[in-house]
Amino acid sequence: MNPVISIRNLEKSYDQPVLKGVNLDVNAGEIVGYIGPNGAGKSTTIKILLGMIPDFSGEVTVLGRDIRTDALEIKRHVGYVPENAALYEVLTPAEFLLFMGRLYGMDDAVIRRKAEDLLQLVGLADQIDSRMTTFSKGMRQKVLLIAGMIHNPEIIFLDEPLSGLDANAVILVKEILARLREAGKTIFYSSHLMDVVEKISDRIVIINQGTVIADGTIEDLRHQVQSGSLERIFQGLTGDDSTSLRASEFFQALQ
Repeated sequence: MNPVISIRNLEKSYDQPVLKGVNLDVNAGEIVGYIGPNGAGKSTTIKILLGMIPDFSGEVTVLGRDIRTDALEIKRHVGYVPENAALYEVLTPAEFLLFMGRLYGMDDAVIRRKAEDLLQLVGLADQIDSRMTTFSKGMRQKVLLIAGMIHNPEIIFLDEPLSGLDANAVILVKEILARLREAGKTIFYSSHLMDVVEKISDRIVIINQGTVIADGTIEDLRHQVQSGSLERIFQGLTGDDSTSLRASEFFQALQ
């Protein structure tokens, strides 16, 4: 099976190295959880895979195409849901989704139908023609989720997609991801919410200081570090096992 995402010796520096030789393959129909501490290189990896950062070293292919030379074609087949993004808040959800759908070459009537149906399902049907200037972060995130999937992409990149969502919306998104996997979609999921990553991912990739330090199922990772939850595995592999002590010291400092 040829991977739908292939990364070889990926390196990227700004003022200092961010990615230091990342190698990774993702197969069709997988949900891959991509986790790591702040500054580990998660978002940079995703932006390179999306063609948003063209200046890097190494080889990256998505759907068999080179991201350097075929970025525009790749973008037609992938979706992206960031943690925060410009929503053109003076627009309504209907107007914003029409704009996004047209970027993917969709017919206006199809966009409107999908927008109405999807906004209904996330509880925003009555806001379809309201300006988004008054929307909460959670409401905006729901619109972003729809915008990233409205064209029914083959691969979906999610970078902290649950940010600002309430508990019911989080449950809904987890169920949606399960249905997408059943349909053969590939999902590249980056998040700090370890419990969600553990529950939905087929594989978990841990990146630390710009390099991949673990790649496998949750059972593989448990065997590697002899630990239970993904949080404990993460702490063991990234070397940060002082959380309990620091929490106690924080509490004491409050007294």
